[in-house]
Amino acid sequence: MAAAPEALALRAGPPASVRAALLAARRRTLDLADDFRAALGDAYPGVAYAPEFNPPLWELGHVAWFQEWWIGRNRQRARGVACAPDHAREPSLLPQADAWYDSSRVAHRSRWELPLPDGDATRDYLERTLAQTLVLLDGLPPDADDDALYFFRLVALHEAMHAEAAAYMAQGLGIALRESEVAPPPAADAELELELPAQRFRMGSDLATGFAFDNELLPHDVAVEPMRIDAQPVTWARFLPFVEGGGYENPSWWSDAGRAWLAGQPSRQPAHLRPAGTGWQQRRGGRWLPLNPQGAAVHLSAHEAEAWCRWAGRRLPTEAEWECAALTLPGFAWGRVWEWTSSPFEPYPGFTPHPYRDYSAPWFGTRRVLRGACPATSTALANARYRNFFEPHRNDIFAGFRSCRAAGG
Repeated sequence: MAAAPEALALRAGPPASVRAALLAARRRTLDLADDFRAALGDAYPGVAYAPEFNPPLWELGHVAWFQEWWIGRNRQRARGVACAPDHAREPSLLPQADAWYDSSRVAHRSRWELPLPDGDATRDYLERTLAQTLVLLDGLPPDADDDALYFFRLVALHEAMHAEAAAYMAQGLGIALRESEVAPPPAADAELELELPAQRFRMGSDLATGFAFDNELLPHDVAVEPMRIDAQPVTWARFLPFVEGGGYENPSWWSDAGRAWLAGQPSRQPAHLRPAGTGWQQRRGGRWLPLNPQGAAVHLSAHEAEAWCRWAGRRLPTEAEWECAALTLPGFAWGRVWEWTSSPFEPYPGFTPHPYRDYSAPWFGTRRVLRGACPATSTALANARYRNFFEPHRNDIFAGFRSCRAAGG
């Protein structure tokens, strides 16, 4: 599967498909906001500071601001990637919005101290900016080109990303969400491997076929060596013997960075997991539930994934190997967890930043690439060429991994 149908429709479809994606993203945003407000009550705007996420109320205002900045206030939106990012904008529908919600200029830590509008006023801002966006989208011809649709697609995907971040935050805060957590069924054999033959593979997205993020460009050929790769992400049944066998206590399995990370951890086991009798329990939505051994191992840092691979005599795939396998091998199942790769987040050859300058370039060299998707990922984002990226110590995200080895090894 190259991408979910919704992802293809948004990236390459007509205005009607983009409209549907915008509305779906907004429904999810508001449902998540309702869940947070129900769980936190009067504390809803004031969740304690954490470096991994933003205050929930700030997130909502930022989603509205981002949409308004790149659509309603963007005099050059029809130019697509040729838009000058810093041109003079129309005034915001909400006075002071730039001072509150511009993530490029408002320091992360300060977002907890801002005099933000209350929940009702924030929802009003969301409603007005979406209405503005839909009027402008509906004014485009049915055969509008990719330049005209670029920013509409961008804001839909941006909102989907923030919804997923809210799901991470809910897990960290122990908040139960109404949205279901339905993962694709596991393969029949959790240890099944697939043969990936040696080949030249064209990696990356092509802007000529619709929307692409700047870090997915430009398409380029890479050499892929023959290898064997897991048909699905590593399950708990495969990962737990490492835990139970003292893998977190044995420094020989860990890299220098992994040992430094492990030294700062409160326990010697994966996050949101605890022993219970003869088995294990997993924390989901504030509840401790029996662990499904055939479920994909999740809430793992890249350090934990690499330590398991050393213990098992395997390795993480590069992102080129992952993309090649996902697009060429029948039986390659993805979408259960985000999957750590061994690749640092770096630009592809010929990289040129798109108008949203802070999306990719500031993070090159400091993040690790993950591929795939997880149950909290919007189907509009589920694309085999999409590059997710996080710092390798992060275990609050819904991340796991698959492993590989040399052919014949």
